[in-house]
Amino acid sequence: MNLNQRQQEILQQVRQVGSVSIEELVPHFNVTPQTLRRDINILCESGLLRRFHGGAGLPSSVENIAYPARQILYHDEKRRIARLVAQHIPDQSSLLINIGTTTEEVAKALADHADMRVITNNLNVAALLCDNPSFEVIVAGGVVRRRDRGVIGEATIDFIEQFKVDFGIIGISGIDLDGTLLDFDYREVRVSQAIIANSRKVLLVTDHSKFGRNAMVRLGPISEVDMLFTDRTPPAAITELLAQAEVQVFVASPEGDTPARDA
Repeated sequence: MNLNQRQQEILQQVRQVGSVSIEELVPHFNVTPQTLRRDINILCESGLLRRFHGGAGLPSSVENIAYPARQILYHDEKRRIARLVAQHIPDQSSLLINIGTTTEEVAKALADHADMRVITNNLNVAALLCDNPSFEVIVAGGVVRRRDRGVIGEATIDFIEQFKVDFGIIGISGIDLDGTLLDFDYREVRVSQAIIANSRKVLLVTDHSKFGRNAMVRLGPISEVDMLFTDRTPPAAITELLAQAEVQVFVASPEGDTPARDA
């Protein structure tokens, strides 16, 4: 799904103040209430906002957007991010890759690499990479979450802790403006924590919609990652935290992938 400029601005306003009313949006955008209702309906149907009488607010912090919808949302942005990540992963690398639609795009972008060793708790990632004859793909054991084919649980954590890899590639559901990485399932979070602990470099891959987004489970501070790959410059508060932690930021813009820079 590609949001138009007005819809993106509505979403940004809600993230800044928590909620908006159609009445206050009309003079700001100089369009009819009917047009704004359509915009808000689109944002709510996508799971990006929650509708209330006369306006909209932030979505639930206890339940993620449905997996099929997440596959569509910001798909072009995720592909650009994935291509940029692939440029920083050399052949003959070892990887841990977690659950997420952005990490799945990274797997697609890595499919033409050579001699990779990939450990994942994402069955979609395993399926995308196993056709490369030079790859060894290892799937973590555990409970398969039917809605997105993610593997979670104590057995998953125990399995991942056997390895020490070159790169851990993780997605996330939200990044609080205080730099806290957030997700919805504590079992998934514990697996991501194990990936962070057992990777020499941690690459966080996330589109701009995750900045300031709420979720109820804390993964850890953004300072635990080494490199952030996204499609827009993060908000000022997050950018400052990234700079303090010396996290490298890479922005995959529509005009072309930017070179690496320190936050």
